[in-house]
Amino acid sequence: MPKITFIGAGSTVFAKNLLGDILNYPELANSTLTLFDINDKRLAESEAVARRVIDILGVKPTIEATTNRRAALDGADYAIAMFQVGGYKPATVIDFDIPKKYGLRQTIADTLGIGGIMRGLRTIPVLLNMARDMEELCPDVTFLNYVNPMAMNTWALGKATSIKTVGLCHSVPHTAAELAADIGVPVKEINYLVAGINHMAFYLKFEHNGENLYPLIRQVYHEGRMPNWNRVRYEMFNRLGYFVTESSEHFSEYVPWFIKRDRPDLIEKYNIPLDEYIGRCEAQILAWEYAQNADRQPDVFTAAKLAAELEKFKMMARSRQWTLDGFKNRHNIEPSVEYGSGIIHSLETGKPRTIYGNVMNYGMIDNLPHGCCVEVPCLVDKNGIQPTRIGSLPPHLAALMQTSINVQALTVEAALTGKREHIYHAAMLDPHTAAELDLEQIWAMVDELIAAHGDMLPAYN
Repeated sequence: MPKITFIGAGSTVFAKNLLGDILNYPELANSTLTLFDINDKRLAESEAVARRVIDILGVKPTIEATTNRRAALDGADYAIAMFQVGGYKPATVIDFDIPKKYGLRQTIADTLGIGGIMRGLRTIPVLLNMARDMEELCPDVTFLNYVNPMAMNTWALGKATSIKTVGLCHSVPHTAAELAADIGVPVKEINYLVAGINHMAFYLKFEHNGENLYPLIRQVYHEGRMPNWNRVRYEMFNRLGYFVTESSEHFSEYVPWFIKRDRPDLIEKYNIPLDEYIGRCEAQILAWEYAQNADRQPDVFTAAKLAAELEKFKMMARSRQWTLDGFKNRHNIEPSVEYGSGIIHSLETGKPRTIYGNVMNYGMIDNLPHGCCVEVPCLVDKNGIQPTRIGSLPPHLAALMQTSINVQALTVEAALTGKREHIYHAAMLDPHTAAELDLEQIWAMVDELIAAHGDMLPAYN
């Protein structure tokens, strides 16, 4: 039975979902599941949740919990990363508050933009240190990375380490389900082909029984039936002819057209939730506290009271509902759409399946740079994770992706070389940042962000 190590297991809800997914496969039910986190309290909570999961499922894996990373990785067959360096506080708050002083507003700030740059700079060194441990302790491990910024992290790992790595994101299946609901076609009956870069991949095919479904999606746009939280993506679909994988709140900060400090009308028109991630984090912290207390005092900490509390946070209605659903279903072990468990099952059993993975662009997409990180369909079986060659993307889609790849490339270069100048240049070339700030503001903001991060960042020369 394989040893599966959870790095950042204190991310309890996500860890619980992956545990349930893995243990639902009979072939994996006797695995060794090693939980690692640097936070003793969160680790203990996750261990308790893990033991509850195995009781519910009636399986008998070996559960280990440790704050020793090397012990957790020693002999691992699979390692799954799900952590956030610096946490919500102080790191994420810094990423929002300092740019806001300069008039630069963000929604999620974890993938691109100045928030994505800073998150990448504090995350890549930690991932590389982990990879060095893996090269020594489990050189044949398959590393499943869920940590954002996905493209930057996977690119750095692929360029600087020998560890087999795939970056995983749920935006492809989630968006497919959302579009299916919009047009009234069961998602299980839809065939799609997606390619691009993480959070900016596009559905090159979206079909039902061989029929192109894009005309139905276009009809949703022209009739104004798109969900209120999805206006940005539908607008981009109208302009580009292809639908993008990541949410409107994410996509709005990857381009220069939607968030402008002198155009509040755009914020209202496209329903852009500024500071959404801050509100989401605060709500999830509250929901976790409610969940802990509701198990002890169920008559006091009710879903209705939590719903009322959630209204105070700056969150989209959809995000509030996700948080509330997570609270209501905290004891359920329902299968998720995450790819991690299926990858492990296919590698162990040889059962073939297709997943969408973030991998190095070694001949997958012709009109994106060689060696950048791309998101493409991958066949998984006993032969490993095998990316699909796509060829060339529509030229306007590749051009749009290139604006993100420029920022990713310079951030990775800064992380690998320690050269501070690359951080300034990454921020200069970021589409949203460049649309809002002049050069003096960009350099001053970068300096202030680096200083505020302190020991969360290495020294740059």
